Amino acid sequence: MRFLHRQATVAEPGYSRWLVPPAAIAVHICIGEVYGFSVFNVPLTRLIGGSRSLPGQDWTIPQVGWIYSIALFMLGLSGAVFGKWVESRGPRLAMVASAACFCGGLWISAIGVKTHQIWLLYLGYGVLGGIGLGLGYIAPVSTLMKWFPDRPGMATGMAIMGFGGGALVGSPLGVQLMDHFKSSSSPGVAEAFSAMAGCYAVLMLFGAWLVRVPAAGWTPVGWLPKPESNALVSTANVGVDRAWKTPQFWLLWVVLCLNVTAGIGILGQASLMCQDMFGVSAAIGGGFAGLLSLFNMAGRFVWSSISDFTGRKAVYCLFFLLGAVLYCLIPFTQSSGNQALFVVITAAIISMYGGGFATIPAYLRDLFGTYQVGAIHGRLITAWSIAAVLGPSLVNYLSTAQKEAGMPKAEAYNSTLYLMAGLLMVGLVANLVVRPVDPRHHLKESI
Repeated sequence: MRFLHRQATVAEPGYSRWLVPPAAIAVHICIGEVYGFSVFNVPLTRLIGGSRSLPGQDWTIPQVGWIYSIALFMLGLSGAVFGKWVESRGPRLAMVASAACFCGGLWISAIGVKTHQIWLLYLGYGVLGGIGLGLGYIAPVSTLMKWFPDRPGMATGMAIMGFGGGALVGSPLGVQLMDHFKSSSSPGVAEAFSAMAGCYAVLMLFGAWLVRVPAAGWTPVGWLPKPESNALVSTANVGVDRAWKTPQFWLLWVVLCLNVTAGIGILGQASLMCQDMFGVSAAIGGGFAGLLSLFNMAGRFVWSSISDFTGRKAVYCLFFLLGAVLYCLIPFTQSSGNQALFVVITAAIISMYGGGFATIPAYLRDLFGTYQVGAIHGRLITAWSIAAVLGPSLVNYLSTAQKEAGMPKAEAYNSTLYLMAGLLMVGLVANLVVRPVDPRHHLKESI
């Protein structure tokens, strides 16, 4: 077990820091499968009925939907609870624990499917798998920022891009596996879960084996820290127990929560929204949702890399200002029937949604230092847990209420879109209020 401890992961001389991003991506692209869970929704509601769902015997879509919601909620909760443990034990042990929880959750879910016990899916994919999501999400972040003090935004963007792209691998893999294993008596869900657990375990353990932490005092060859012109960037460190009591932490909590709320509400209903607003087929709506996933993934790398040059505060100001304008323009694209402009606008919005995820760890590093930034990040992503419930709920319930009130389906999203623009303006205010952390919170001892 000593192989898993932090001391065993200290890089030997000559180790290339460029091996750490692949290790992080190996984990993130596996746990990012959660974004593609929707491919299992309909098959899970037809385990007994086969070609159709049998009322009173098969599970319903709302029942199945809780699996996804529990997993995302546990992602934020476990990140907050285990953040300090991840920092103290090191990334390798945390990645192995993530693989055990996430893949173990898939195997438990496979048993739940076979026995038709939905509580096993809530426990397996939801609770245990969600803990694996949280551990795997935060484990590589602080390590990457220690290896790339010269480009922290780019470094975290590379890993978190992998999480955003997890659905691009997980969704078709899940579909292909179900097609391979399905029979007259089974849609192949249980077998797909088991096979995915095995594949993901191998890849995640490879990432754990590959990862290293830099030796004390290590810096990139030829790089010297320069005096920061940006007052928000501190060379001091703040411990997690002090950081989350500062106003800066809670301002960034609001910033992340509102950025995610606005983006995830659109991403979660992209296919249906496209169909309702423009009358396109379900196939085209599905293709549109897939296109947004690409921009979600690309935005995580591009925007976080840009933030290394502009500063995090400036990038978030752009997210909120431009995002609010674009949300207000979406109803115009519907009324004018301009589908191309609709695609361009929503793609830009989703790229900034992804960029917000990837930029926030570097923002935390600027304010609180690298000492326990992984633990601080773990507590901050509870904002994601709240947003994952708030965003889809606003879009779903408000648009449904508008339709039931007699409003045409094509216009039912307009009030929700204007509300999202308003939430982004609140996020802008929170971002503008962020100031450097008071020196009284800084650690006095050398780290």
